[in-house]
Amino acid sequence: MADLPVDFGAALTTQDDTRFQEVVTGQFDADESSATSPIPKRVLPPQPESPKLHKVLAQAGMGSRLEMEQLILEGRITVNNEPAHIGQRVQLGDSVKVNGKPIRLRTAPAPVRVIAYHKPAGEVVTHDDPQNRPTVFRRLPRLTHGKWQAVGRLDLNTEGLLLFTSSGELANRLMHPRFGLEREYAVRVLGALSPEEKQRLLDGVQLEDGLAQFGAIEEGGGEGVNCWYRVTISEGRNREVRRMLESLGHAVSRLIRIRYGAMVLPRGLKRAAWIELNESEIRALTHAAQASQGSSEKRQTSGSARTPRSLARGRRDTGKPDRSLPNGRSPAASGQPDPMKTSFGYIGADSLSRQRREAAQNGTKSGGRRATGFPGRRS
Repeated sequence: MADLPVDFGAALTTQDDTRFQEVVTGQFDADESSATSPIPKRVLPPQPESPKLHKVLAQAGMGSRLEMEQLILEGRITVNNEPAHIGQRVQLGDSVKVNGKPIRLRTAPAPVRVIAYHKPAGEVVTHDDPQNRPTVFRRLPRLTHGKWQAVGRLDLNTEGLLLFTSSGELANRLMHPRFGLEREYAVRVLGALSPEEKQRLLDGVQLEDGLAQFGAIEEGGGEGVNCWYRVTISEGRNREVRRMLESLGHAVSRLIRIRYGAMVLPRGLKRAAWIELNESEIRALTHAAQASQGSSEKRQTSGSARTPRSLARGRRDTGKPDRSLPNGRSPAASGQPDPMKTSFGYIGADSLSRQRREAAQNGTKSGGRRATGFPGRRS
């Protein structure tokens, strides 16, 4: 995938709209059951190995490599308070001491890794479940160093896009409410929402853990009493979308996350399968989080001099003018373009085709679920 331009507002694609329409029309589920190829084994591509201890010490000016090896043999060097050994490798964060004196190493941080996972219903987002239910982490590849950090959670019955990263800092940027990254869902409810109910959801409904509101609502059709809606929200509280709709008496029969910030659920990514983002996609994802943070800080600065007021965003359903919200709280407006009003270039739009092209160019078959380049359920 080519580097995305810095201006995320550029009119590049309507991939997010395509994904929502596929859910509503049933193509989303049809694609899932169409592939019947066997499931090849899939592993993460290797990363450069960590440097060897004696080499790092020599580069730090402690002596020659042979001298450092001799000190190791004599037991005068420790790593994380344990005696070092010949050939030992070190990484950022390791505590190294020579003759009991701490040494500051010049080691580069491990590269950030991010994978996008298509979570099916029936899996929980936890490392250890007391009820012994299937967890998303059993599907993930192993990391040589560290562990996968889940970017937010999806409850047991919710499907769709779930991001994982090896960087705790990036995970925090993508999750923390102050960054205001939008989550977009396709939600099917029992019974159509009235204009008044839509407005209440946009203005904010009171839940047991505080006020919650949608950034936007768009009708998607449906059959009979089941109605599809496309909604955005800028928080990640437990079962928030479900609880908001249930507070108005509408049961949620299906919930699928199709976008998280600038990352859209890749088309063709099967349930229980994952794809690793490349460097340019990770940079774009990080940039989107930084841009959202800057917009959030600017709103807070401007809001301190005047009473927060509801923005025009999401008002197209009723055309009502802006007015102050309950508790003086303003909507979690995002600095990102509104995906329901403008076209937008999202990460993940061509991730699958990009991986297939790279595999073809390398003359190798990229393993994955049903020969799509991704892992999945066992046959």
